[in-house]
Amino acid sequence: MKDTKMAGHLIRRLHQQSMQVFQAQTQAAGLDLTSVQFAALDTIAENPGIDQASLASAISFDRATIGGVIDRLERKGLVLRVVSAQDRRARLLHLTTEGEQLLATCRPVVSSLQADILAALSPKEREVFLSLAHKALGLD
Repeated sequence: MKDTKMAGHLIRRLHQQSMQVFQAQTQAAGLDLTSVQFAALDTIAENPGIDQASLASAISFDRATIGGVIDRLERKGLVLRVVSAQDRRARLLHLTTEGEQLLATCRPVVSSLQADILAALSPKEREVFLSLAHKALGLD
């Protein structure tokens, strides 16, 4: 079977394309942020006080390594990690003012690069692709 007929191979290549577009355009905009860091910041902004385990689940990231992502965001001064009063094992996450400002700057860049990830598709084809991707992931 040819690689180009295998869903897994095509998904991997599309992921690589997505990562390349994200990195190139965020760097061109002067932003020092990975796609996972952006997803974490965006999710924390939408859910202030979310704990690390819930954040990992929300962005479909490995629970064992989300701490490293948060460590880097904390070192950059973008996230504040607070021990939960209800469960001393849990770390609750909040954006700092700097994190909120960076996210506000980053959102339009990330929004505009979405079309570039699927540049070979027409706007209607992008809608169909996104609908099918949601369905394949069980997000419908």
